[in-house]
Amino acid sequence: MKVLIVEDEMLLAIELESEVERAGHHVTAIAMSRSQAQAAISLERPELAFVDIQLQDGPTGIDVGRDLASERIPFVFVSGNIKKIPNDFVGALGAIEKPYTVAGMKSAIAYLSGVIDGLSDLPPPTSLVLAEDVKIIRGKHRVL
Repeated sequence: MKVLIVEDEMLLAIELESEVERAGHHVTAIAMSRSQAQAAISLERPELAFVDIQLQDGPTGIDVGRDLASERIPFVFVSGNIKKIPNDFVGALGAIEKPYTVAGMKSAIAYLSGVIDGLSDLPPPTSLVLAEDVKIIRGKHRVL
């Protein structure tokens, strides 16, 4: 699977790239801003993206999410504060909260890969907050 990483903290981006590649996938690009993400999407269309909210050009990760959603590219937010994600999740499959563990990210990558490949009976890992779960809980004024 081709994966785009949108993260402005280079050490975190390299760590995530390593996890994605260990899981047998290919990282198409690491983007640190919205404009870099747009260029990366145009250059080689990813099949999945991991998107931080706070990028070099500000809190534009939400806009990157909207860009990905308009292109029908599945994505997951990776953020230190998932409360900043809009209620509709702008089309994201879910979110992984920082700091995450290597095992948690590995489980999330395996789950997301399976879902994108059409497997529907996989149980979601605890490291991944699904968008639909957040919508339900936010209605009760609690966020996971």
